[in-house]
Amino acid sequence: MKTRTQRSLITAGLALGLGLTGLQAQSTQPDRNASLRQEIDLAISKGLAFLKTQQKDTGAWSNPEEPAITALVLSAFAADPARKPADPLPAEADKGYKFILSNAKEDGGIYAKGRANYNTSLSLLALTLNAKPEYEQTILKARRFVVGQQNDFDTKGSADNAFDGGIGYGRPGPNSPAHADLSNTHFALESLYYSKRLFEDKGTPEDKKNDLNWAAAIKFVERCQNRPESNDQAWASNDPKNAGGFVYEPGVSKAAEVDKLPDGRTALRSYGSISYAGMLSFIYAGLTPEDPRIQAVLKWLGDNFTLEENPGLGQEGKFYYYHTMAKALSVANLDELKTKDGKTVDWRNELGRHLLNIQKPDGSWLNDTGRWMENDPVLVTAYTLLALEHTYRALQ
Repeated sequence: MKTRTQRSLITAGLALGLGLTGLQAQSTQPDRNASLRQEIDLAISKGLAFLKTQQKDTGAWSNPEEPAITALVLSAFAADPARKPADPLPAEADKGYKFILSNAKEDGGIYAKGRANYNTSLSLLALTLNAKPEYEQTILKARRFVVGQQNDFDTKGSADNAFDGGIGYGRPGPNSPAHADLSNTHFALESLYYSKRLFEDKGTPEDKKNDLNWAAAIKFVERCQNRPESNDQAWASNDPKNAGGFVYEPGVSKAAEVDKLPDGRTALRSYGSISYAGMLSFIYAGLTPEDPRIQAVLKWLGDNFTLEENPGLGQEGKFYYYHTMAKALSVANLDELKTKDGKTVDWRNELGRHLLNIQKPDGSWLNDTGRWMENDPVLVTAYTLLALEHTYRALQ
């Protein structure tokens, strides 16, 4: 496994996420990736052009009751590698940001009717990637809202509930069962990670006192990993098929396939997209790629590397898988994964070329399997553009 050690993890993450490209050292070596980057740049341009044609009169993309989809599109525009940080965004993006702001609530949330954390987290990220001075208070209020979504059930401060430290689609009501999931938690931690710089500069002392309980967040993420050494839940196992990978929430996997273990327990199936989300969550919470928890998931991801499906889920959630893959491996500064046969795979070249090959003539991407809204070309194109933008920068 090869890492680019010349840049710090946090700096690299901010550079990749915020679209900054000036941190790369000059090299006299031949640029072996120049051609692929040019092809990716063209594919991104075509994809963004497609999205411009899909915007509604309100400024929204796709379902206006899910501002998160508009936010994903805006993040793709903001992170376009062809755009210099000081360059203005296209008029369509400005209109989209006005739509996002129109959904801001007094309590800081940014949502229409529901899925408050999901919509607020992705909207917060989109605003942070285009952090104009007039957005600052909205960003800080949204950040406060996301922090307030973190669970602490039963005895306060004790992490005695499996869902403590995690975040779901929105805070459960007083009579609702405890719940959190790794997908929502990863989006929340991502938005907090990228807005941290503004928070440190402009956040109030009260906000800083009541920031996210990052240790509790790590504990929740641990409780979603098939790794008994760090997961205190009885279902966690070192079953070779699943060891190191992640499931959707403590004790629940979205993968239907199960195996019986020799001790009679049921092995919960690790799967690809959520395993990358778990890896990202650890990184956003401050763990480095050398940490044994991240090393464990990297082994599972390498052993199960494929671009033909979302491992463990087949075609379901395949483009979300590409999206989380590119984010996780680029933010972790990893160029390669080691496969189970001992070989290494350059994920940047493999993923970049694969996504180029499946782009539609109109510039869009689409999953033939519609679970998790992946029959929506706007959502899937936004996922893919973000994956390509991370891949593009990782190729430099």
